[in-house]
Amino acid sequence: MNEALRLAGMPLADRAPRDDGGPNGRQSARKGKRRDVHGWIVLDKPIGMTSTYAVSVVKRLFAAKRVGHAGTLDPLASGCLPIALGEATKTVPFVFDGRKTYRFTIRWGEERDTDDAEGRVAATSAVRPDAAAIGALLPRFTGIIEQVPPRFSAVKIDGERAYDLARDGEAVELKPRTVEIYRLDLLEIPDPDHAMLAAECGKGTYVRALARDLGRALGGALGHVAALRRDRVGPFGEADMISLERLETLCHRAAAGEHNLADVLLPIETALDDIPALAVSPADAARLRRGQAVLLRGRDAAVFRGMVAAVCGGAIVAIAEVDRGEIVPKRVFNLTGIVGRAGGKVG
Repeated sequence: MNEALRLAGMPLADRAPRDDGGPNGRQSARKGKRRDVHGWIVLDKPIGMTSTYAVSVVKRLFAAKRVGHAGTLDPLASGCLPIALGEATKTVPFVFDGRKTYRFTIRWGEERDTDDAEGRVAATSAVRPDAAAIGALLPRFTGIIEQVPPRFSAVKIDGERAYDLARDGEAVELKPRTVEIYRLDLLEIPDPDHAMLAAECGKGTYVRALARDLGRALGGALGHVAALRRDRVGPFGEADMISLERLETLCHRAAAGEHNLADVLLPIETALDDIPALAVSPADAARLRRGQAVLLRGRDAAVFRGMVAAVCGGAIVAIAEVDRGEIVPKRVFNLTGIVGRAGGKVG
């Protein structure tokens, strides 16, 4: 039984599995040697799975040495979870700092200690806001705002995660943070108890906190996130996502010699869509890989400045900074092994 189907049949409280190596247990990761695999998988994370466990599943499927992700999704959330393998982990900050878009449903009348459906009811209200009231309030939560993260969040307090302190019953007081919300729209009111919204926001924004604060501001309606899906993280969107079932199928086919793993992975440079590419010669590429600066040639060399993705023969060599006619490497890539080359949608 594949992982997504196994989770779908479990009670919600049991759907956040331990990081034990997946359906075949820890031993499945021990059967083969770890290998060099470089590229991106944009997982359509299912509800009930932790981001950490999703990363462990991808790591096991590819037998990859290094894996990381660009932005945690709560177990109750689904959608876009970009996972970097190998040298792609060096580009994670460029994705993490990008904009994110969400669709979410607020359940009115209950505020919960986790600010989502998984928590315990902390307060109730009989107030149910209508579309006009919600629409009139949204501009107040658009732009640069101050937001207090949820008590159950990964924010650190004196070196401890807030969610660990909250689970231990300790009082958690988090300071407001400055976040930016570029767009906040009301999509639908399916019934008086629920409202569906869409948000586009910057890093550090908590949709759970947004739902909580909207509920408090709407005449004390109170609310929490009942459903949440992330549609985009930086350059990665719906067209890039692959389901766990599909990923497992492709990896198993590759193991049987029917498919190439390189065609499953998006290239490393997919994460760098905001950075211009700069072609360099093989000789300059060799110097950049050694961490040495090279001269930028051409009539505009003296005036061009900024970050570039240095490429040679279609492969990324380094993320570099161009200044005063020099290309100075900041991140160098060593692409031995399997290198992602999928040209479009991976699913």
